[in-house]
Amino acid sequence: MSGIELICCVVNKGEASKVMRYAKKYGVKGANVSLGRGTIQNRILEFLQINETRKEFVSMIVESNLADEAIQGISKDMAFAKPNHGIAFSHSLAEIIINGDRKCCEKDTTNTSEVKKTMYNAIYVIVEKGNAEDVVEAATKAGARGATILNARGSGIENAQKFFALEIEPEKEKILIIAKVEQKNQIVEAINTHLEVETPGSGIVYVLEVNEAYGLQ
Repeated sequence: MSGIELICCVVNKGEASKVMRYAKKYGVKGANVSLGRGTIQNRILEFLQINETRKEFVSMIVESNLADEAIQGISKDMAFAKPNHGIAFSHSLAEIIINGDRKCCEKDTTNTSEVKKTMYNAIYVIVEKGNAEDVVEAATKAGARGATILNARGSGIENAQKFFALEIEPEKEKILIIAKVEQKNQIVEAINTHLEVETPGSGIVYVLEVNEAYGLQ
């Protein structure tokens, strides 16, 4: 089968419905929306303690042959080129299960004459609720220009399972940071040092390559 990509958009609260409406024009058949908050680097707003904005995180699965047109079209329709209108980026998926049908999603590059160079990485961090701001502060000092914080929940089962030595329990926060490839190492190292990730239960940090990105100022 053709490859599958995950298109993600971060927009202001109330804008997710517009993203999904535009996405349908480009062959996107479904989406998932999460609520979160973004951080704004502005000294005056920080002084007034209003340097956060409510955000909606939209994730959409689409076939790779439609992905470029979809992300470009959505970004144009949503005017992501304008400041504070939102961002869009995409990842390639390795595998997907739809209605019990498990499929590998290796992208066919046999007819691709040009290999795109990765310019951005998506840094994801999962921590206990209440620790996200500290992660963002450490990342910002290392060069990150902003972040989106999403509320998350663990499994909530009686005997908590473990993933990379971190107990999966309710009340987590997931931080998303989009960074240039050349900045990724210093940001991740700053987060790792701050979280002391080698200590069990302190948090999880993982990095994904970004295929396309729009709206990054």
